[in-house]
Amino acid sequence: MAARMTDATPCRSAPARPAARTKVVLYNPRAVFFTMPLALLAIGSELDPELYEVVIVDGRLEVDPERALLAHLPGAVCLGVTVLTGAPISDALRMSRAAKATRPDLPVIWGGWHPSMFARECLAEPAVDVTVQGQGEETFAEIVRRLTAGESLQGCAGCTVRLADGSICTNPRRPLAPVDSFRAHDYGLIPVERYFALKGKRQLDYISSQGCAFRCAFCSDPFVYGRKWVGLEPTRMALRLRELWERYRFDDVNFQDETFFTRPRRVQAFAEHILASGLKMTWAATMRADQGVRLPEEAWARCRQSGLRRLLVGVESGSDEMLKRIRKDIRIEQVFHTAARMRRYGIAGHFPFIVGFPEESDASVQATLDCAKQLRSLSPDFLTPIYYFKPYPGSELVVEAVERGFRLPDTLEEWATFDYVAGLPGPWVSAEKYRLIERFKFFHELAWKRVSRGMRTLQQLARYRCRRDRYQWPVEMLLSRWVVPAERLS
Repeated sequence: MAARMTDATPCRSAPARPAARTKVVLYNPRAVFFTMPLALLAIGSELDPELYEVVIVDGRLEVDPERALLAHLPGAVCLGVTVLTGAPISDALRMSRAAKATRPDLPVIWGGWHPSMFARECLAEPAVDVTVQGQGEETFAEIVRRLTAGESLQGCAGCTVRLADGSICTNPRRPLAPVDSFRAHDYGLIPVERYFALKGKRQLDYISSQGCAFRCAFCSDPFVYGRKWVGLEPTRMALRLRELWERYRFDDVNFQDETFFTRPRRVQAFAEHILASGLKMTWAATMRADQGVRLPEEAWARCRQSGLRRLLVGVESGSDEMLKRIRKDIRIEQVFHTAARMRRYGIAGHFPFIVGFPEESDASVQATLDCAKQLRSLSPDFLTPIYYFKPYPGSELVVEAVERGFRLPDTLEEWATFDYVAGLPGPWVSAEKYRLIERFKFFHELAWKRVSRGMRTLQQLARYRCRRDRYQWPVEMLLSRWVVPAERLS
């Protein structure tokens, strides 16, 4: 006879179904480069995967980005867009407006460099509801949690919000958090093999630190990060790269840190961990010239042994006087000291320069060209590209220029035409000076790069021109530009 069930009898219920995860959609605007979207990886990976379904749509990978993005919006709690100053703004605007037209209720959140510097100005665009400033992991996670719970974003540190009445609420800044406190980046959120194919090499993009402790007056970092720096612990970094290598079998790692060599002991420990693990890869990173001087010889050796193949060392100017003015806090002798070490260890170098600073003298420009010539001639593996100073927002030099009457773009559409890599220089470079620099850049590059046998006569002519600073009648340059037009870089 079956037992009678009473109120006191325990009852076995069916196992509870896991609640559906909340969808968060992230978008990376179209651009001409194929660096992996590390900013979106960072904020997407910080969301608890048991609670949130993160979808990253990269406009660079899609034939029809708008269609791909809109297909993911049903059920999403928000759309996050990372926005760089310049051409990517145009695509960010188009996608944000399309999202709003499809789902007017959907909160659209912009983060990245441009919203970090123009938090309130970006909110003049009706399709943007929230902007995130600086480090985004904790801020975006709190925004998503509040939106999911139906809570207000007032008081949410690190972001600026347009309220229901149309007013703008600027919340307190969020302190820079240690990156070791965040979840490891989940590369499963992006199609890694697609990026390998587009790059033409199995190169993994990785970031091991955030911020910069230096005060360069032409850079926006001091404004965005307050001259603070945080980096991953070297053991964790090496173990994570080993895990990623086991999964993706990459050949090279491109560290996207602003200043990878900020802590010499950390870098040496990382190199030693890579050596101990037996991981066969090459890697490239950024270094300041003064960091190269201070880096112990043993650390140089360990880095090379672990696969260091190339360093990007920003020189900016060949004039010590100009370096002081732009607060670079290095000396030209340190640049050549670091270059000598790189040459000794067989490490390739990328030494970018900037000309055309406000009120820069002809002597300063010539010093930069001379310095570039000297560095380039040291090794065919040393590149010395020359860029024009562009008034990148948030930098101290731009603040000074604006105070003297320089006009920055007023609208997002105007900022979308701003090209801080290519294009014409600012008003501080005369037409004559521009012609000289453009001719120098062409002959300087031809003089020292590796060329085929058929090009050697032209190369010798280019070296002759550079040694004597004779760039008149640049027939070779005009012919080359006719055959291969100059590329728009950004």
